[in-house]
Amino acid sequence: MVNKVHTFSLHIDWDIIRLISQIDRFDASWTSIEKKEKQSLKQLKTIATVRSVGASTRIEGSKMSNKEVEVLLEEIDIKKIDDRDSQEVVGYFEVLDLISDSFEDIPITENSLKNLHNILLKYSQKDDWHKGDYKQHCNAVEEKLPDGTRQRIFQTTEAGFPTQDAMSQLMNWYVNDKETHPLVKCALFA
Repeated sequence: MVNKVHTFSLHIDWDIIRLISQIDRFDASWTSIEKKEKQSLKQLKTIATVRSVGASTRIEGSKMSNKEVEVLLEEIDIKKIDDRDSQEVVGYFEVLDLISDSFEDIPITENSLKNLHNILLKYSQKDDWHKGDYKQHCNAVEEKLPDGTRQRIFQTTEAGFPTQDAMSQLMNWYVNDKETHPLVKCALFA
């Protein structure tokens, strides 16, 4: 099956379909597993949260290690969050926590995404100018190599109207596409 998603085509082969089927079967049995393994799952969620927060904020330039993220999240004191890395980590954690607790109540809309962005940056005074809005400047994702040079990992959509248009198209596709499996749609959306 080939689906057109914005500017690229996605080929879903039988291996991917088989994996999605396995995930669907696992999802069907999740409630009973969750009841039996509550404490272990809580620990796994904590580990996954720390790693997700750490990795995602490092993409944005944070220098905090997973251990530093873990310590910060264990002892959050809003009054002491004065560096940008800590501000981003705490904001990211709060957004992740909100989504985890309320995902069924958060509609997939541009306004919801902008609201989550606002929460993400609520501790960062440096980012007041663009909280809850689409980017105003280009921000290609780059990797800093050991020799100090930078290598572009991928080019993001241009700022301004191109981003607004792309987000509108993404939302339209997400809401109206009835063929693509929800798990694949979530992966593409991210």
